[in-house]
Amino acid sequence: MVKNEARRRTIADAGLAVLARDGSRGLTHRAIDALAEVPTGTTSNYFRTRDALIEGLVDRIGERLAPPPEDLRRRAAGTPGPALFADYVRDIVRRLSADRDVTLALFELRLESARRPEVAAVLGAWQRAGFDADVAFNSAAGLPGGRREIALFHYAIDGLLLDRLTTPIDPDTDTDAVIDDLVAGLLR
Repeated sequence: MVKNEARRRTIADAGLAVLARDGSRGLTHRAIDALAEVPTGTTSNYFRTRDALIEGLVDRIGERLAPPPEDLRRRAAGTPGPALFADYVRDIVRRLSADRDVTLALFELRLESARRPEVAAVLGAWQRAGFDADVAFNSAAGLPGGRREIALFHYAIDGLLLDRLTTPIDPDTDTDAVIDDLVAGLLR
């Protein structure tokens, strides 16, 4: 049977919303069917197993969080330096903050990967590819910092987003100011 890609995306989006709302334990084919408002069994037609579902959700996270090509072109044409790097980091945080369900679902999958090696394998491969792409973009754009600095920014961004999307320790602190301080501290 030929699969409808628009429906597949709708189902994956519903899966991300269920994961964000209910966590890994609430992520079932039936819960996704209900949220996507499709007939019972539709999700299992597209994602036969839980592992196939997880793989599909990880792929959809990548699609939804990818920067638009024009943003990458604009940054690649910019003047290399800490200001451009801060702009790049701000954009990552903006995309992750704007798509709350996707980011919470990603955190849920990361927690699940600590308990299930098969989730760790899928998510780890996706994260390594994304990290390598960030390092390559950084280098090609002439931005400061190498693999170590990019890793440090990933660690910092993960913590910042976990804070902002859950229970902030200091909700009145401006996110852009935090990013500027991180860039200044890590790119001396």
